[in-house]
Amino acid sequence: MKASIQDLQSLLLGFGLKHAAAHMDPLIETAEAEEWTYRQFLQELLQTEVTGRNLKRMRRNMTGAHFPAEKSLEDFETKYVEGISPTQIAQLRELAWADAHMNILLFGPPGVGKTHLAIALGIEAVKAGYTVCFERMDLLAQMLVNADTQRKDAFRIKRIKEADVIIIDEIGYVPITRDQATRFFTLLSSIYEHSTLITTSNLPVGQWSEVLGDPVLTGALLDRMLHHSRCFSINSVDGESYRQRKQVAQKKPQRD
Repeated sequence: MKASIQDLQSLLLGFGLKHAAAHMDPLIETAEAEEWTYRQFLQELLQTEVTGRNLKRMRRNMTGAHFPAEKSLEDFETKYVEGISPTQIAQLRELAWADAHMNILLFGPPGVGKTHLAIALGIEAVKAGYTVCFERMDLLAQMLVNADTQRKDAFRIKRIKEADVIIIDEIGYVPITRDQATRFFTLLSSIYEHSTLITTSNLPVGQWSEVLGDPVLTGALLDRMLHHSRCFSINSVDGESYRQRKQVAQKKPQRD
């Protein structure tokens, strides 16, 4: 019995192979033109399904990460900063830290590219199949309180707890209340050695108690964050803002 393309597509859809079904027609044409063996055709068909599912998952995870912008490691120019080298960035790109649940802590004044690096590493992690959540510290602190009554915030906190990589940006820019600090500590305790943290801060850890409002709680928090971590203290090479220098460089007209 000779099956039509539509019959084959219906069978594939019945097994949930949507991507394979969508590409069945062109794959058959290519297989006939290039005289593929049955084994080659089956491999290409199944690989099409796997590729389609991975792409769909990556797009879903990119949306769920809540990145405020798209950044890449290629666009981070180490010549403007000190404290992190091209070799170290290449090592971070390998994502061994994500598998080992090793936290990445980025310190430095405003404008040196800490958030750029954090987002870029998060995007690399998403591309590699990890689930990632990005939140600014002030918004996360408020979300932790609202989660008791707001369904949307409760859902987001649940997603954060389940993420492989959690990026918390701008710790130290805005003081938080004692209640928020306690909830933040509880959150980090729940993901300790289960998820990987990437944090950015304009304050050295010795000053975090001024923001969190409790030296004892801050000590316990840092004990968990620093236990298994890599810390980078990033500064501008000449005191000028990395962000502003990048903007100026991008606006300069190209010479012929």
